[in-house]
Amino acid sequence: MGSAPAPAPANVREICRARRADGPAAVLAIGTANPANCVLQDDFPDFYFRATNSEHLVGLKEKFKRICQKLGVQKRYLHHTEELLRAHPEFLDHVDSPSLDERLDIAKAAVPELAAEACRKAIAEWGRPAADITHLVVTTNSGAHIPGVDFQLVPLLGLRPTVRRTMLYLNGCFAGAAALRVAKDLAENNRGARVLVVCAELTVMLFTRPAAEGPLQFQTLINQGLFGDGAGAVIVGADPVPAERALFEIVSAAQTIIPDSEGVITMHLTKGGYGGNISTRQVPELIGGNVERCLVDAFEPLGVVGAGCWNDLFWDVHPGSSAILDKIDDVLQLKPEKLAASRRVLSEYGNMFGVTVIFVLDELRRRMEKGEEEGAPEWGVMLAFGPGLTVETMVLHRCVEQGTGGGAAAAEKLAVA
Repeated sequence: MGSAPAPAPANVREICRARRADGPAAVLAIGTANPANCVLQDDFPDFYFRATNSEHLVGLKEKFKRICQKLGVQKRYLHHTEELLRAHPEFLDHVDSPSLDERLDIAKAAVPELAAEACRKAIAEWGRPAADITHLVVTTNSGAHIPGVDFQLVPLLGLRPTVRRTMLYLNGCFAGAAALRVAKDLAENNRGARVLVVCAELTVMLFTRPAAEGPLQFQTLINQGLFGDGAGAVIVGADPVPAERALFEIVSAAQTIIPDSEGVITMHLTKGGYGGNISTRQVPELIGGNVERCLVDAFEPLGVVGAGCWNDLFWDVHPGSSAILDKIDDVLQLKPEKLAASRRVLSEYGNMFGVTVIFVLDELRRRMEKGEEEGAPEWGVMLAFGPGLTVETMVLHRCVEQGTGGGAAAAEKLAVA
């Protein structure tokens, strides 16, 4: 009996081409989560000065109240409570008391649980089994463990042990957009891939008492009044099957470093948690001076929106602060409603580092489904800013036929077209 004919020599280029997706990566589902502890911004100065045994600093407390009123934040969700802080008096002295190990222990337990909650919501919306996830991209600034959050999520979510994991640490506020950029590449270069992206943050790493005087005082107050805790998850995949619902196609993704900006946002591990600095004056100015160049570089090659036509887009902007949003509004001459999703997320949740752009994307989806996004724009942009100073720019295309079309107004517009 003769042997079977040998297979024809494989063409490596054809193999690689066959393994790539046909279409662009798309957002297929979104999930968000926050700790149970909700703190109203009006009540936070009392909470903060009471929890840090600093109520004798009456003048500083009044200053903090004024700062809190200017941040554009109405409430936030925090993992740390007064009970937890009483159990860890070492957290109050960020400079002299070693507390890094204790903070990391809290993060090691709490971050995966919070991340898993957001992931479960995204998977439930997606409608397919968790075991169908092929890739996992996790990013956090809250922790420094090996194995990390990515490893812990596998049993928590029921993922396959063969899921391909990517763990990103210490990317600051551009972390969520960076993770989505990685997911886009994975989805488009691996036919059938379904990438679960999750970003989770706890501010217990930053908590400390106010400095009575000195250069750290203002930065400490900003940190305590602006940042919140949360987790956001997104499922990304190309070539959706009939059971899936594409929300936004990710058309392009880019990253830019603003020149001469290395020191304006810094963060580093210390014996007392995270140290670092944010120049509240320089950051908005640097972003304002460079944001239009980033947009032109992203949109000009696509030919879908010309420079200056920024009001024709929908906007997912990381609300690092109300000052940053105000500067972008001013420079790009945006209509007031264009950054409404970003401002609402800042108001309801605070700045959750890289998580925040995922919350804004979810808010945009909600607004579009209810017909609240004026004009139901087809094209949009995600902008995130973080240490470097780094700008992440992502061009998004709204999937009208899949349910983010903006309600009856959008349907009427499409019918006329």
